[in-house]
Amino acid sequence: MGKTVDAAKATRTSKNGAMPAELKEVVWRLDRLERQVQKLVELVRDHAEDEDRLVKIVAEDREVLRRQLVQQHQQRLRIRKRTQADS
Repeated sequence: MGKTVDAAKATRTSKNGAMPAELKEVVWRLDRLERQVQKLVELVRDHAEDEDRLVKIVAEDREVLRRQLVQQHQQRLRIRKRTQADS
């Protein structure tokens, strides 16, 4: 994106080598927008990485809870089998 600004500078300069004020403002705004877009790209990437981490954490927690519930269920089944065998 920086190439477009350089091209504008090279083609729009006046005879004494200075750019008109309006063009300077446009170039400044374009530079600023490019910096903002770059910052937004970084923020979006960071957010996606954070979200991926959270999804993994939640999945691990669900797996732990699932295993605990399965163990509790198996324990209840063993207790029922023992009580049925005793009676």
